[in-house]
Amino acid sequence: MDDTETIGLGLITRTAPAGVGPTLDKLEVLLRAGGITVFARIDHAAGAKQVGLTMPPSQVLIFGNPRGGTALMLAAPTLAIDLPFKALAWEDAHGQAWLSFNDPRYLAQRFGLGEEHLRPLAPLVAILERATA
Repeated sequence: MDDTETIGLGLITRTAPAGVGPTLDKLEVLLRAGGITVFARIDHAAGAKQVGLTMPPSQVLIFGNPRGGTALMLAAPTLAIDLPFKALAWEDAHGQAWLSFNDPRYLAQRFGLGEEHLRPLAPLVAILERATA
C-alpha cells in the first residue's frame, strides 16, 4: 500500500508518520481549533490489554459539529448511523501507522445526498488530512 489509498469500501486512508497517538493528538487540536466538538477517544489496544490480549496500537477519535451534522441528518435521517464522524489511527503488521476515515463521497452515495451536502464537509476532510502532514 502506498501513502494514500482506499482500504475498505468508502474509507480514505493516509500514512500517519508521527504514529497513532501523536496523530490523534494533532487531529484533536486541529478539530478543536476549527470549532469541532471532540466527543470521545477510544483506545482499542488498551481495551485488548485489559482482557489479556494484545493488538497493535489502534485508537478512534469521535467528533462532529451539531450544526453541520443536523443538516445532514435532516436530509438523510439514516445517516445518523455514521455520525458523529470518526477517525481511526492504527498500526499495521509492519509498524506503519495510518489514519482512516469515511469518504464523504461514499456517504453521499450511500445515503443519496447531493453535491450540495458534500461542500460543507470539505473543511473537515482538510483537517483530517492536515493531521497526517
